[in-house]
Amino acid sequence: MVVRRDSSRGVSAVGIFLYFGTAMACLAGTTLIWRGTALDRVWILNAPAYRHLAPLGRIVGGFSFWDSAHAAGTGWFRRRLWGWRLAVGIITTQVLGDLVDFLMGDFVRGGTGFAIAGALLFYLLRPEVRAAFERGKVSGMR
Repeated sequence: MVVRRDSSRGVSAVGIFLYFGTAMACLAGTTLIWRGTALDRVWILNAPAYRHLAPLGRIVGGFSFWDSAHAAGTGWFRRRLWGWRLAVGIITTQVLGDLVDFLMGDFVRGGTGFAIAGALLFYLLRPEVRAAFERGKVSGMR
């Protein structure tokens, strides 16, 4: 099966997204380990998460420094099947978490997250995307 060029752009965009997730996890980990810095202001974007994670501080922060998104991004850009599987697992977890948020009454955040993550998961599960990882490369890409 041949992967079209527009799929190649999508594959690259997903890889960039995975590395962006890594950067955000590192930022979260940094602010949980070293509190009281100017970086703490980023938690304004998700104050409920901070209230839940702050008591676990260094434990959660340490895990956030190097999470599976980095490994997934690396495997993704190298077109490894395990990278595709890891990305699918990460996004599936996000879909389920957003669904739980929605069912618990956070309709805007949960619904929006569910729609976005669900669309991304739908893209990842497309046969031509998976086929690119079974072969280890995407046609038309270097």
